[in-house]
Amino acid sequence: MDITALLAQAASLMLTGMVGVFVFLSILIVAVKGLSKFAAPKEAQTQPSSRATRSQASDAGKIPGEHLAAISAAISQYRNQHFQSEK
Repeated sequence: MDITALLAQAASLMLTGMVGVFVFLSILIVAVKGLSKFAAPKEAQTQPSSRATRSQASDAGKIPGEHLAAISAAISQYRNQHFQSEK
């Protein structure tokens, strides 16, 4: 085979592979978007509706003061040790 035929075959294989990957990824995107539409209504139904439940949910993300103080002290101690060892 001459170089022209080999290059034509290589281009054909490359194009076939790229089209195959594009089609597969397109189907995957459509499937994920379709599945997300099925999951979305279930999330909306599980959200809290009463005020007490909402206040408990907002308090769940807060860090207690004692924990915050301990974390700050540990970071400060680490920085002091790290920067003193560099000198």
